[in-house]
Amino acid sequence: MAEPLKAMYNKEFLYQFGRKVREAYGAFDIEGFVATVLDNDWDVLELKARIRRISVSLGKYLPQKYEEALNVLFKIDEECTGFPYLFFPDFVEVYGQNQEHWELSMKALERFTQRSSAEFAVRPFLIRDPERMMRQMNTWAQHPNEHVRRLASEGCRPSLPWGQALTQFKEDPAPILPVLEQLKMDSSLYVHKSVANNLNDISKTHPELVIQIALDWYGKHEYTDWIVKHACRTLLKKGDRRVLSIFGYKDDESIQFLHFTCSPDSISIGEEISFSFQVKSEKHTKIRIEYAIDYVKSKGHRSKKVFQITETEIKSGETKSYSRKHSFKDLTTRKHYEGVHSLSIIINGAVKNAFDFMVK
Repeated sequence: MAEPLKAMYNKEFLYQFGRKVREAYGAFDIEGFVATVLDNDWDVLELKARIRRISVSLGKYLPQKYEEALNVLFKIDEECTGFPYLFFPDFVEVYGQNQEHWELSMKALERFTQRSSAEFAVRPFLIRDPERMMRQMNTWAQHPNEHVRRLASEGCRPSLPWGQALTQFKEDPAPILPVLEQLKMDSSLYVHKSVANNLNDISKTHPELVIQIALDWYGKHEYTDWIVKHACRTLLKKGDRRVLSIFGYKDDESIQFLHFTCSPDSISIGEEISFSFQVKSEKHTKIRIEYAIDYVKSKGHRSKKVFQITETEIKSGETKSYSRKHSFKDLTTRKHYEGVHSLSIIINGAVKNAFDFMVK
């Protein structure tokens, strides 16, 4: 079993980092810093809590003036790159939110995001002063470095995983749109992914807005086509007819669904279910094929999750065959429960057939 990501923050890592700090700031107490980080409940802390423990502990052993503490980090940040050093921008989040530190904190976040990512650290600034911070995000959207441009979009996602929800942007995403407009023709795929993820977040609360953006952007350029397709993934999984039609997927009567089989009708948790079917079309058309599992949850209700099989074209008179297996082995991200589940096949947003089976 793979070691959890949080395990990268171990005693060896902390001592190694402490030695880097000591080179820039001779008064740094490495032993005290490591002992403070590892004190009490360290073993039970999850990843983000460990990051916060490290940044808070740094504040106790770096110079007490924020400006002087940042100067120490500026001296070593080029040696501290990658995911493990998310505590650099987190340090800014913890200690740099006072108004008198605004400009310095923006400089620090802009700098640190190029080494790891400041997408989480900008969110308290957005919550505290959204207008001022969105002006900063629009400025960052024009930055020559792709990591900073990505921060402009990623940092203001309404529902960033692991990040604080931006309730004000869930209610009204309008302030985000100028940033996304600036970045829609960015040359970086890294930035495109963030723009698409931001729009996908917005689609969950304002689907009409994202559908209109999709209609405006699609077919104009390969960059915006890519963004729109990934931005609409939630709407596609919901079978939204307007979005499906943008990409040429129609619930065409010429598509035939044939020879559907699914077995067994009863499995135990840890086993798998198999299914197969054929698709035939009377004319050349595009097809998007998915299957959905209606999972029984802990309280007995059912919740649907959609899985994509393929997006392809089918010629007139052609028959295509598909077969899949789906495992009901417990995962860290999904636990299975006893009860009647259902598997359905979806073609171009329309459910073609379903099969009920028992999980025990």
